[in-house]
Amino acid sequence: MLIPIRCFTCGKVIGHLFDKHVELISTEVPDEGATAKSGQSQTKLMDDRVAVDMIGLERYCCRRMILTHVDMVEEMLGYGTIE
Repeated sequence: MLIPIRCFTCGKVIGHLFDKHVELISTEVPDEGATAKSGQSQTKLMDDRVAVDMIGLERYCCRRMILTHVDMVEEMLGYGTIE
């Protein structure tokens, strides 16, 4: 994965937090709004803001690095090598 290792603005090491962020945003949490309306228990994916808070990123520059990263590895694997 082509994850930025450090924040471009402040230099804090954030590369190790990206996998945890991806794991958190793919977990399902109860949706209280839908449960109150329908009476049935429904789930939704965790919000990005909550996930970034849970991994402990407080600086807005570091949060930007994690939230705006686009994982392009899968798209780049479709291209062949230069011969």
